[in-house]
Amino acid sequence: MNKPLPLNLRTFDLNLLKVFDVVMAERSLTRAAQLLSLTQPAVSNALRRLRDAVDDELLVRKGRGLEPTTRALELWPAVRDALQRLHTCLLPNVFDPATATHTFVLTMADATAAQLMPQLVEVLTAQAPGLSLRVVPLTTRDPRRLLEEGHADLAIGHFPAVIADLTARAQAGGSVPYLHRRLFVGDYVCVMRKGHPLAHEPLTLDRFCGASHMLVSFSGRAFGFIDEALMSMGRSRRVVLTVNQFFTAGKVVTRSDMLTVLPRHFVDVTGFASQMVLRELPLIVPPIQVDALWHQRQDDSHAHTWLRDRVIEIAKEGLSG
Repeated sequence: MNKPLPLNLRTFDLNLLKVFDVVMAERSLTRAAQLLSLTQPAVSNALRRLRDAVDDELLVRKGRGLEPTTRALELWPAVRDALQRLHTCLLPNVFDPATATHTFVLTMADATAAQLMPQLVEVLTAQAPGLSLRVVPLTTRDPRRLLEEGHADLAIGHFPAVIADLTARAQAGGSVPYLHRRLFVGDYVCVMRKGHPLAHEPLTLDRFCGASHMLVSFSGRAFGFIDEALMSMGRSRRVVLTVNQFFTAGKVVTRSDMLTVLPRHFVDVTGFASQMVLRELPLIVPPIQVDALWHQRQDDSHAHTWLRDRVIEIAKEGLSG
């Protein structure tokens, strides 16, 4: 079998990498063609030429979509990073928010969005009317893959395991392709409806464990940090309902005899705090450490830096106290 010829960068068409990046992100030739303003045959031809150049199928048909090969998954992060860095280098050195037309994707829980977004929208309206934001639900405690694959520009949430891993890698002198910034620290409280049987009694650990509970779980798993803390004490609770939004939990708890655990700072923005009773948790749990997390390739982007700074300012002014 003949060995493939080595890639000749002098004759290699770098436009093929842009096509590859979009096809990988969309997993669809049709959607990629629309985003690239090309015909589908042109995208197919570009992909064929790249396949010939790297001697790999890269993406293969699976059902109605495309599935990347191992080689494609290895190439994509480097290609995307290179394209982003090139794009950043070619941008003007001065970012003018008043005339900018960027679109950013942020991922965060609804409790965090309820705190940050109203003021952030006010800032954008006044200072950067051409900027657009898309806020998507945070469904994981490790958003690094979302940031790596470009599905989000900035992740905001409670990522203790991720921050610990990045810190350990940095201390060991390893490569750390993600950056983070602490936004605020808060705590959790137990919430129940007014008129709940436990509303007028001290919330002991026995009463807490004996009650029915609702859990906010981004993944849908009916076991959270409260359950981990209870397990370490040799205790457990009965979770009868899991939901994926704090707002849903707050609303349901006002009309049931379930207990739930919410971030303290979130209760006041629910709009129905007057229908709830707050009690301190009868066990020790770690505080909420909310961080902003982004990929290193975004660190030199003037637009991304401007947005990060606004988020940090808002968090510092409104949440740190």
